[in-house]
Amino acid sequence: MTNNLFKILIVPSLLIAFHSHAEETVEAPAANQISISADKQEGQLKANVGIFEKNVEIIHGNRRITADRLEVHKREDLGDNKQLLIATGSPAYFEEKQADGTVMSASANEVRYDVSQRFLTLIGEASIAQAGQKITAKSITYDIEQQLISAEKDENSTDRVHTILVPVEPKKVKKSDKGQP
Repeated sequence: MTNNLFKILIVPSLLIAFHSHAEETVEAPAANQISISADKQEGQLKANVGIFEKNVEIIHGNRRITADRLEVHKREDLGDNKQLLIATGSPAYFEEKQADGTVMSASANEVRYDVSQRFLTLIGEASIAQAGQKITAKSITYDIEQQLISAEKDENSTDRVHTILVPVEPKKVKKSDKGQP
């Protein structure tokens, strides 16, 4: 009975940390923890799916997702981290701080993130921005590890994939004061 009660209260391995908005100050989670806050939470235990609705925010290391609804799927076929995050909203947002300190941000009606593969799929009014460059399209896929991106227009639309490239300004070299008038 105690084991069943534990399974009912906590979705196994989906959450390491969960905080409610109920007049509680939410601290930043440790790098290996996942913090999910929402107005509503439920778990489909047999399917290993956690569902979070309304004002959803997930923080995991250098990643942050905000959405109207988030599904956290845990399955053996998903690899080492075994998690697939599906965020939906008008739009849902994904951002990740890169090693160089820049922030990659993305938004779409549906944001799918495969944790073990570090693969991002954006569906519906998709947009991704990184290092001063922005791509908008009906759908975008991004292999973060390989830095490989693909974008497509809706086949029933005349709207095409749109990319904005911002030129990088060369760094100014400081002249030494020696020998300068």
